[in-house]
Amino acid sequence: MKYQTRKKALILLADGTIFYGKAVGDKDGTAVGEVCFNTGMTGYQEIFTDPSYYGQLMVTTNAHIGNYGTHHDEIESDSIKIAGLICKNFSYEYSRPSANMGLLEFLEKNNLFAISDVDTRALVSYIRENGAMNALISTRVDEIETLKKELKQVPSMEGLELSSKVSTQEPYYYGDENADIRISALDIGIKKNILRNLAKRGAYIKVFPYNTSFEEMKEWNPDGYFISNGPGDPQPLTEAIAATKEMIKSNKPLFGICLGHQVLALANGVSTYKMHNGHRGINHPILNLVTGKGEITSQNHGFAINREEAEAHPDLEITHNHLNDHTVAGIRMKEKDVFSVQYHPEASPGPHDAEYLFDQFFEVIKTGRN
Repeated sequence: MKYQTRKKALILLADGTIFYGKAVGDKDGTAVGEVCFNTGMTGYQEIFTDPSYYGQLMVTTNAHIGNYGTHHDEIESDSIKIAGLICKNFSYEYSRPSANMGLLEFLEKNNLFAISDVDTRALVSYIRENGAMNALISTRVDEIETLKKELKQVPSMEGLELSSKVSTQEPYYYGDENADIRISALDIGIKKNILRNLAKRGAYIKVFPYNTSFEEMKEWNPDGYFISNGPGDPQPLTEAIAATKEMIKSNKPLFGICLGHQVLALANGVSTYKMHNGHRGINHPILNLVTGKGEITSQNHGFAINREEAEAHPDLEITHNHLNDHTVAGIRMKEKDVFSVQYHPEASPGPHDAEYLFDQFFEVIKTGRN
């Protein structure tokens, strides 16, 4: 087998705890970020390229990573967005006939450092107990004191604005320019599958950078507005929050997903907070309080909105609950066609239980035009 003798590597957590493993491939490396874990059993390529994961060291709980290779269509952005990869068993060979390349080549192409042979069950249990924190992975196993000093220089995810790192620099268009519906989308870390879901329902989308003013988004004369998912703390996104307030005043339909959900809450005066270790996986149970139906959802977020403030807000209604910890998973404005969810109805990876939310968005757009 290739890479039978590989370099020793370690995971250094901010509290000084160390886990050991081996470098993937034959290169030395070091990577830093907030350590988090995803419980999905598939979809690693989509996870690695999801802009919402920017700046995070990803622990995959599935025991085998790389066994089905990678495919050029299974990406959610133009490059890998995670800061580094931590896994148990890394597959250097893959068996899927339709794959374009192996995962190692994909990681090397994107200059991403990864380590394997880690006791991920123990690591995830530790994170669950002690919370998400900054960490470092490295082959410099004999320089622990130096690595500790380097890790102390890494900023906390709390208060960190990251949308500017992943948002488009210039506006662009997506979909059929002859489509009947036009949507202005604020890109604070948008996934490609969100755009696919909007376009396949008959929308032509203009995607705007994270700091675009409402006036510029309005000039395109859209039928509705959309606020995307994204990484980091929502509170520093002052320009996006200001634009969202104006979107609400416009009385046109507005739909927000994940970070967009948090921005919508902040625009309504509802605060957000950093979670103990967040929700990241493709089997999170949600209860739709409007229909009474359950949904299995794909989730990826480390912040949430304040339940007490949302419940007390005269203009808001909580529409979805997370059944594991009762965090707010969805809200809507009572007198406007404005709503958002904390999870990912576009999935990729994950189940399609919540795709109806895109249909709901288009229904209110069409109703408003009649």
